[in-house]
Amino acid sequence: MDILKNANLPEVTSKDGKSLPIIGMGTFGNDKYKSSEVAAAVLGAIRAGYRFFDGAAAYGNEEEIGRVYQQAFAQGLVKREELFILSKLWNDMHGPGKVIAALKKTLKDLQLDYLDAYLVHWPFPNYHAPGAGIDDRHPDARPFFIDEFMATWTQMEALVDAGLVRYIGVSNMTIPKLREVLPLCRRRPVFNEVEMHPAFQQSELFRYCQEQGVIPLAYSPLGSAERPARDTEVTDTEVFKMPELVEIAKRHSVHPALVCLKWATQRGHIPVPFSVKESEYTDNYKAVYSDPLSEEEMRIIEKADKGDRLIKAKVFLWTGAKDWRNIWDLEGVIDRTGWREN
Repeated sequence: MDILKNANLPEVTSKDGKSLPIIGMGTFGNDKYKSSEVAAAVLGAIRAGYRFFDGAAAYGNEEEIGRVYQQAFAQGLVKREELFILSKLWNDMHGPGKVIAALKKTLKDLQLDYLDAYLVHWPFPNYHAPGAGIDDRHPDARPFFIDEFMATWTQMEALVDAGLVRYIGVSNMTIPKLREVLPLCRRRPVFNEVEMHPAFQQSELFRYCQEQGVIPLAYSPLGSAERPARDTEVTDTEVFKMPELVEIAKRHSVHPALVCLKWATQRGHIPVPFSVKESEYTDNYKAVYSDPLSEEEMRIIEKADKGDRLIKAKVFLWTGAKDWRNIWDLEGVIDRTGWREN
């Protein structure tokens, strides 16, 4: 089912020419919402019109969401082929033979025969337990190494060969990492899911992905005000209080959150906002198909970029790394600060 109804929206297509929903719904409960609450929101979102759902094994709620999908199919709310269902490979399943085992567990939990998309959640096998603190360091955590990643990626490619997954992709990948990965792929990633919102637009990465035929997906498209406390710093931008967004929101008589989503979809990346509140996820969906931003408003938001990463991923640091910035290759090369081979 194609949900491209508004001429003001750019058409987002996969490499095989299939049109994709321009907005999805995230399912990470931010350690604050029960799996049952998230699953109930997925059912409500299907009723509201959503057809793209962004999940992951690490979110711990796929079994509950799987029951909701079956309920929606049984009630005739939607057919399986009308949904675009995405999940992600968690960090402790990068090893030999583990990728297909992880996928089969996800398919069993979701009660599905195939996934529309399966992403490598992080480009390294740096597992952390739920609730890990900012000073925790898993002894096996390590920076990105191309040989290790490609050993995982070839297993991802085999999932497509087997008909278990339609598209594969990556998440949290930087330009330096993509430059190493893309030339080695037999099946190139269709998606790169990363943090993107008006305070952190990642324009260079956005353009690079577009040039390479990789579709940018945006997690935390509203700035993730409810992100885990371990990822917050006192200098973080409060996205909804950005003056430019507040002013544009007033012109359109909407909340600044909806301006974030209008900006995302008109720019051409796919946002996957999360909410368990029916009024919020319904408004999120409706906003991207009505009352578009003007070209001038889009330029104002573009100029308001703070370059402020809010999801810092401190729990994935390896021993010896200075701080979270080492994960993100800020100097334009793969950063392995402090790494010492055991």
